[in-house]
Amino acid sequence: MEINWFTVIAQIVNFLILVWLLKRFLYKPVLNAIDSREKKIAEQLSEAEHEKAEAQKAREKFKHKNAAFDKEKSEIKAAAAEAVRKEKQRRFDEIRAEAQALRARYAEAMARDAKEQTGLLKQKLQDGVFAISSKALEDLADADLESQIVSVFIDKINDWDDRENKNFEEALSGAGSILIESAFSMEQASRDKLEKALYKAANRSVPVRYEVVPDLVSGISIHTGKFQFSWNINSYLDVFQKEFTSLLSHKQKDHVTS
Repeated sequence: MEINWFTVIAQIVNFLILVWLLKRFLYKPVLNAIDSREKKIAEQLSEAEHEKAEAQKAREKFKHKNAAFDKEKSEIKAAAAEAVRKEKQRRFDEIRAEAQALRARYAEAMARDAKEQTGLLKQKLQDGVFAISSKALEDLADADLESQIVSVFIDKINDWDDRENKNFEEALSGAGSILIESAFSMEQASRDKLEKALYKAANRSVPVRYEVVPDLVSGISIHTGKFQFSWNINSYLDVFQKEFTSLLSHKQKDHVTS
């Protein structure tokens, strides 16, 4: 069989032309379309990843803001609670201070009233004692009342305990003399007896000064340095005043407490 080389060559040329035409007008546009599509898909995927990353950032940012908001809300709530607590404490302290001030004013008023009542009572008692003393002086004028008072005072000096004797000696060492006050002018015999008792208590002779003080109300008082010893009706009034004041004070405290 004889080969028709012209036909073969023509077919090869036609195939090549067909391949070029396919490549030029079909394959290349298809490849370009595929490349363009792949590029667009890649861009879309990149954009999706970017949007996903942005969404993640936004989610983290929101989460952070939410945590910050919760923290700020807790801090505001705690600050408000602390402010309320401090305000309640301040109001409580004010009320307590006002109550204490009222209680103090009430106690002061009660004490002032008690002092006035005690002063009035003491004055009444003292006036009564003066009246009784005057009556007793008239009734006992024949019994040498002044001598009896000196004798009672000497007995009280002789009854001193060791502590009183020591205090007397220490005070006498610093003062060097004794002042004797009496509601009346003592006779020499009474002075001698009294000085003898003081000599015995001091274990030595000491200079003595006498002074008449009518306010002693039928009594005698000795002074030397910081030491003082007396026996008179006013002493009993002072004791009664202290006991009465103490009683009123206890009643006042009980009343204020209730």
